Amino acid sequence: MTFDVAALRRQFPALDTGIAYFDGPGGTQTPRAVGAAIAGTLTGPLSNRGRTGPSQRNADDAVTAFRAAYADLLGVPAAGVVYGRSATQLTYDFSRIIARTWQPGDEVVVTRLDHDCNVRPWVQAAERAGAVVRWIDFDPVTSETDPDSVAAAITERTRLVAVTGASNLIGTRPPVRAIADTAHAAGALVYVDGVHLAAHALIDVAELGADLFVCSPYKLLGPHCGVLGAAPALLETLRPDKLRPATDDVPERFELGTLPYEIMAGATAAVDFIAGLAPGGTTDRRERLRHSWHAVEVHETRLLRLLEAGLAELDVVVHSRAAERTPTLLLTLPGRRTWDAFEFLAARDVLAPAGSFYAYEPFRRLAVPDEHGLRLGLAPYTDEEDIARLLDGLRAFIVLSA
Repeated sequence: MTFDVAALRRQFPALDTGIAYFDGPGGTQTPRAVGAAIAGTLTGPLSNRGRTGPSQRNADDAVTAFRAAYADLLGVPAAGVVYGRSATQLTYDFSRIIARTWQPGDEVVVTRLDHDCNVRPWVQAAERAGAVVRWIDFDPVTSETDPDSVAAAITERTRLVAVTGASNLIGTRPPVRAIADTAHAAGALVYVDGVHLAAHALIDVAELGADLFVCSPYKLLGPHCGVLGAAPALLETLRPDKLRPATDDVPERFELGTLPYEIMAGATAAVDFIAGLAPGGTTDRRERLRHSWHAVEVHETRLLRLLEAGLAELDVVVHSRAAERTPTLLLTLPGRRTWDAFEFLAARDVLAPAGSFYAYEPFRRLAVPDEHGLRLGLAPYTDEEDIARLLDGLRAFIVLSA
């Protein structure tokens, strides 16, 4: 099953600029359908939720549709879908709630692969509780998770393991299910940062072994917000602070204040857009998503191989080497500053940012001889011409900066 990338690209006004976007890991471009859903909901009629008049029903329907869409995207019940402003906000909120039960001597496990969103909230919560922080490491040569560090980090005192579904810096997909099984055997919860993974693969939260899974719609063609998926029964055990008149129902007890109905509508439209990329002739949205993500994976993998073959002919170091990974590459250029390469490419309308991208721990672990790395991320709308322009630009930069 494939999709027509040329037809897909016509749905993205941002691509009319002529820029080749390789910054998808930081946030994808947005199709017209998502913008239309936001504008249509916001211009109403719209008011606070209810079922009495059209403005109330529109708000209520936006919330219901959002939960149903992300239930399909993540493979969780609709009652287990929590809206948030961002993955960082959701992780901080849930770290504070979960850590209330921690005692001095309890242990919390984080990884060197993770975006700081899934490290610092847990480290800070552990410090407040007097809990011990243990680390799962990765090999900077192979980009693979160190299995010995997994075995050493998780003990009978472990209360929570926070692990990425895929590194936003180098694309590595650690063995989340195996890590989760080890954590669950010790009686620990598993919190998965799936922000980068959910942009490239169909998610099944239970199959992955996650107790709580967070992602960001703006990394998968939607608007800026965050989503957490979990079993409703688990959410029932967690008691956040809330206003006294506010509902105590799950998942609403975690969503403070009036929800941004227009953003939720845009996030729903993004799921429907993805489901329509290569739907496979079925009306079931979960199955349509399965077919579409498979087509996206085939497309992105083909382009990744093309990009890797071109990079192999250039004087660059590719730090993304894991066997299982997303179509995201981190480069450094011996004797050259990647920031200079970023600016050189941008002048040629190729957007491939340089930085550490909030991946503080993996960037330090790699110990690259540059203050930045150049990150190349593929998205469903990337095409062969984009790859050619990127490689031509890098080649020219290397020659001119010799």
